[in-house]
Amino acid sequence: MSIFFHEQLYRTPEIMARMRSFPVTVCGAGALGANLTESLARMGFLQLSTIDRDRVEERNLSTQPYYRSDIGAFKAKILANSLYRAIGIKINAKTKELTSENSGDLIDSKTRVIVDTFDNSIARQAVKDYCDRTNIPGLHIGMASDYAEIIWNENYRVPSPTHDDICDYPLARNLVTLTVAIACETLVTFVATGERKNFTVTLADLAIAPY
Repeated sequence: MSIFFHEQLYRTPEIMARMRSFPVTVCGAGALGANLTESLARMGFLQLSTIDRDRVEERNLSTQPYYRSDIGAFKAKILANSLYRAIGIKINAKTKELTSENSGDLIDSKTRVIVDTFDNSIARQAVKDYCDRTNIPGLHIGMASDYAEIIWNENYRVPSPTHDDICDYPLARNLVTLTVAIACETLVTFVATGERKNFTVTLADLAIAPY
């Protein structure tokens, strides 16, 4: 029985085939990036890359798919190892800081979509600029308090760095998982039809709306 048995029951064989051969690069392996990468892998996306320089910290354990024994290790490497053990997928993991200067070296030239889940404006700007420069579709996913957004590059505005305190802000696990679920379906829709849907999410009133 296929690992993706349940997913195959929901998707068509054609869409599953497209997902298997569709290269996606996820920038960030934190709350959004790690959970997104895990969901995509378990859904049947088999050509995944992840870029993140950070190491696992104790405060990450409630919202990210890491364990106490992972504390101190590179997130991208732990994520790749975990998913290889779970389902046999080989993820291209890079433990470097993505910048405007090295984005062309770190992002796989074969990628068909770049997903930005970074938690600071400088890195988000680097992803946006790279997508603009190469015409590779980019999907930006972000959260603030009880609000989240999933927005394609052409509609995205990089937030001001004024509130780039990445260590101290509210982060509800339910908002993380809800945002990741919507982002995954947004990516599947793009793979299947080419349509680029944008969404906003507000956890307080459970509102999901087109952007």
